[in-house]
Amino acid sequence: SPTDYICVMTYALKNHWPEYLMEALELGLFMFSACAFTVLLYHPSSPITQTIHDGVLRRLLMGTAMGSTAVAIIFSPLGKRSGAHFNPSVTWTFFRLGKIQAWDAAFYTLFQFAGGIAGVLVASLTLGKLVAHQSVNFATTLPGPDGPIIAFAAEILISFILMSVVLAVSNTKRLARWTGIFAGALVATYITVESPISGMSMNPARTFSSAFGAHIWMSLWIYFVAPPLGMFLAAEVYRRLNTSRTIAC
Repeated sequence: SPTDYICVMTYALKNHWPEYLMEALELGLFMFSACAFTVLLYHPSSPITQTIHDGVLRRLLMGTAMGSTAVAIIFSPLGKRSGAHFNPSVTWTFFRLGKIQAWDAAFYTLFQFAGGIAGVLVASLTLGKLVAHQSVNFATTLPGPDGPIIAFAAEILISFILMSVVLAVSNTKRLARWTGIFAGALVATYITVESPISGMSMNPARTFSSAFGAHIWMSLWIYFVAPPLGMFLAAEVYRRLNTSRTIAC
């Protein structure tokens, strides 16, 4: 009944609001870092931009920076307590696996979007017009020159690989504690290698937050559909290959 839904929602909000706020702060920090490092590595006035002209090397530096940011968030007290999803696709996948309740998943998603937008706004207030410059453009993720279909396929693939690795590593006793390292390494690798194809998102809230700042809504559907689809597929494959094992969150 509607009353039961309200009771469950109220219980979830009352008992888990700290974790919701942590998820918001985590993606907010990630987005601030994305904007700041994009300014540092791509704005024309940056000494690094003026010194390093090789696109691959700059993507490598960007990947290292954002992979390290992800690792730091995952292993932080915030990440350890909330689970360090800071990505609706991850949250929805763990909901699909029965590891998170419906209202918790809903509030995680809501706060992730709010936190990501806040992170971009703080970056804009802190760094001013640097973030809005066309070379930075609020660190937006957009399809590459091969077009939206290729970008869609690439987002499915990288999301599938990420969740497959997370599930495999976190469910291997001797490796579980290093799951964050594996995830961060993949983020760094994807930004270096894959970002020219799709912009490297894997995260609807991450892409929406940048789009909100830049007012660019082109191909937003790619980043709302492909990442969760890729992660759902990874979860389904993992479940079918490990029918006798309990899946850790």
